[in-house]
Amino acid sequence: MDNRADVREFLMSRRAKITPAAAGVVGGANRRVPGLRRSEVAALAGVSVEYYAKLERGAIGGASAAVLDALADALQLDEPERAHLLDLARAADGVPSSGRARRRATRPAAPRPSLQWALAAITDGVAFVRDQHQDLLATNPLGRAFYSPVIGDGGRTPNLARFQFLDPAARDFYPDWDLFAEMCVAIMRAEAGRDPHDKGLQDLVGELSTRSDTFRRLWGAHDVRTHGAGTKRFHHPVVGELTLAYEELAITAEPGQVLMVYTAEPGSPSAERLHLLASWAADAAPATHAGRDR
Repeated sequence: MDNRADVREFLMSRRAKITPAAAGVVGGANRRVPGLRRSEVAALAGVSVEYYAKLERGAIGGASAAVLDALADALQLDEPERAHLLDLARAADGVPSSGRARRRATRPAAPRPSLQWALAAITDGVAFVRDQHQDLLATNPLGRAFYSPVIGDGGRTPNLARFQFLDPAARDFYPDWDLFAEMCVAIMRAEAGRDPHDKGLQDLVGELSTRSDTFRRLWGAHDVRTHGAGTKRFHHPVVGELTLAYEELAITAEPGQVLMVYTAEPGSPSAERLHLLASWAADAAPATHAGRDR
């Protein structure tokens, strides 16, 4: 897959975001483009205008690490954006950062029993595993209760991106829906840069672009980010509002998969509500199993 269009749009979008003042460039009054001119980026990066123009046309293959680093400095890229630029360059060189051949669209594999045991051992927080396609692959019991609006009653593997953009219930579950939407797309954009040949991700992007105007607009912005750590607000239909801290941990045995853990500050109202949700889940489980045994 040729990633020149992604490279071109990413570089152009970053260049458009920087004002001459922020870059320390003295600019003319009548600027025809937002942000910096190509010549200004070239000067800041210490390359010729012709070479920068070539890079911005998408011909980034073969660019040295020093050039990429200078370009990232000139465009004032943050760490996720720098990583994305390197991923785009590796892909242009024909080397996916995953080190693996093109991945076909396949059904998610069942999690290993030992991974399921590890999830179940986390009892005071929401724990789940998702892959690079935003598929929710496995959860602990509290995670199943927490993500009940996402999991629903269907047999299809729950997908956090589909829920975000295609399910009206998402706007209730995520009080900061706009922020969540931006985060979701920026994480997916970073994944696409790491492996532009990922058929499953291509299919998901195509589906969401067709069905959601908001997704299509955010995807076109070319913003990237990693999840890492932070705080999010949720509104659960059973226990109400929850403010939870999250940590993302890479699962080294399964490249592309991450373990997410949401916890509440001890003694906080959110911690009390999380305990209430755990009790609700425990009470609901016997009824569910009894129904299956009939």
